[in-house]
Amino acid sequence: MTEKFQRIFGELKPVIGMVHLGAMPGTPLFDPSLDLVAAARADLVALQNAGFDAVMFGNENDRPYEFSVDTATTATMAAIIGELKSEISVPFGVNVLWDPISTIALGVASGAQFVREIFTGMYASDMGPWITDAGKAMRYRDRLGRSDMAMLYNVSAEFAASLDQRPLADRARSAVFSSIPDAILVSGPITGEAASMSDLSSVKAVLPDTPVLANTGVKHDTVSDVLSVADGCIVGSSIKVQGNTWNPVDAARAKKFMSQARTART
Repeated sequence: MTEKFQRIFGELKPVIGMVHLGAMPGTPLFDPSLDLVAAARADLVALQNAGFDAVMFGNENDRPYEFSVDTATTATMAAIIGELKSEISVPFGVNVLWDPISTIALGVASGAQFVREIFTGMYASDMGPWITDAGKAMRYRDRLGRSDMAMLYNVSAEFAASLDQRPLADRARSAVFSSIPDAILVSGPITGEAASMSDLSSVKAVLPDTPVLANTGVKHDTVSDVLSVADGCIVGSSIKVQGNTWNPVDAARAKKFMSQARTART
């Protein structure tokens, strides 16, 4: 395990629960009648009561997504997390879709222990051509004095296809060599859809000393199989009311998921 990952999560195969914030001001789905802090607090409480090892705050509701978000998005996310900071009892991370620099800025401003983003690769995506720059993002993090903040690299971008024709395992191995991630994440094609077990297995096989996590689509009936291969997982949709990504966290579904995850880990 990488030093930062182990410092944050210890020997666990961590299960990280998503707090999907409501749409931010200035985005098409923004609802001024929604209390963004209260909604986030309810999800946070449900996840922590269920025993999740960590939580991550993300702006999944800001569709259609952008590669460079408005300053109001980052500022509002920071304000929400700031309101909740004293209530967070587990490690937490942040992700501003799909903007690595804003993600780093939010992580620094909020005191997050880790960040998640697409930091490497080139993609054809629903949002247009997608060209990343891990060196710029990591240097920005260090320039802001947060070299301790772990960077989780998603190497199979949702809503996109890699223009790099190398097999996923080769791209993941190359990213570890060239870009120094603290963990590698493997995703399905869109939010809530699972990465294939063959993709997880192939990436883990070439990265025995780097944490490899399932990033999307882990469900109650698959978490055992996933954790038999992966070093952890990030879960959102399957613990929501009716398993719907856009609904609030369902406390009962969240508790059942963590119960099954704990059984799988032992």
